[in-house]
Amino acid sequence: MKALTYHGKHDVRVETVPDPVLVESDDILLRVTATAICGSDLHLYRGKVPGLEDGDILGHEFMGIVEDAGQGVSKLRRGDRVVVPFTISCGDCFFCSKKLYSACETTNPGRGTIINKKDVRSGAGMFGYTHLYGGYAGGQAEFVRVPKANVGPLRLPEGLTDEQVLFLSDILPTGYQAVLNAEVGPGSSLAILGGGPVGMMAAACARLLGVERIFMVDRNAYRLAFAAATYGVEPINLQEEDDPAAHIVGATANRGVDATIEAVGFEAKGSAVETALTTLKLEGSSGSALRMAIGATRRGGVVSVPGVYAGFIHGFLFGDAFDKGLAFRMGQTHVQHHMPVLLEHIENGELEPHAIISHRMSLADAAEGYRIFDEKKEECRKVVLTP
Repeated sequence: MKALTYHGKHDVRVETVPDPVLVESDDILLRVTATAICGSDLHLYRGKVPGLEDGDILGHEFMGIVEDAGQGVSKLRRGDRVVVPFTISCGDCFFCSKKLYSACETTNPGRGTIINKKDVRSGAGMFGYTHLYGGYAGGQAEFVRVPKANVGPLRLPEGLTDEQVLFLSDILPTGYQAVLNAEVGPGSSLAILGGGPVGMMAAACARLLGVERIFMVDRNAYRLAFAAATYGVEPINLQEEDDPAAHIVGATANRGVDATIEAVGFEAKGSAVETALTTLKLEGSSGSALRMAIGATRRGGVVSVPGVYAGFIHGFLFGDAFDKGLAFRMGQTHVQHHMPVLLEHIENGELEPHAIISHRMSLADAAEGYRIFDEKKEECRKVVLTP
């Protein structure tokens, strides 16, 4: 089969690789009909995440048709059309029983990214996201093996296109959980840092849940213009505004917003000192976006962090967060928990996640898709690939 494989920083290739096979009794083999490039895939593309090996198949946003199923698969059969969550969860362990699917204790034989790990078990395995998360082959391919098929894949109803439901695999539940974690609703105010796909989905879900006022901070004018037109956000361009947090505070009676969603993550552009520290591996992440979130949020508010982080952050301003009495909610998304309700909203026409798609490309052109998305060429918001 053809698949998108990793060969080093900025080097991904569509190559012929062996077809996947069933390994466990509850596996399915999926013929991929649509897959997407996620913003977190760019961390891998840029060589920022350890644990990748030459030839690893990337991709964790995908869907398709069940081609084969193990004897232990009870909820799906050949021919079913499904969308697959990016986390792999067993459904039976301590955390899965609490619907904390991304914390599944049984599916990740890798180490995970916790530095001060002790004997804590790793969280859930993930498709196409390094051997730290289990080394599972990803879905930017013609076929993929999907473990734990009785827990993850969601069977889809007739009448919905692939593009309407593809983002149930990751970015839509991630944006939705970020809004739920922010504890906002009708009449609330919210700031979203980052106008990438997750930031866009957070804006869509915030509108769905009745948030009244949404600020969005980004450094790309085309993203902000789209979000303003589509979701009614108040755009703040980092290229024009030196201190977005001060702008937000000033626009909210000198209090700040009820909550801030930090949808950028560890590659947020920081100071020269932070850049030097991360280059020398003395700091794992820039703290610039988190500092902005702390500054923009009112006393007693919430900072919700769906952006990916790892390692040390020195400039965290924990004292400011304490003085304001802020709450922090964060972590990988419990996708399986949110997929059914989000599918209902899509069926009802209340959510149109496919609106953000800007580029539709063949899997054969995936490497070019990565380049365009990474360099933000052609006003790229989201790339969907079809094998």
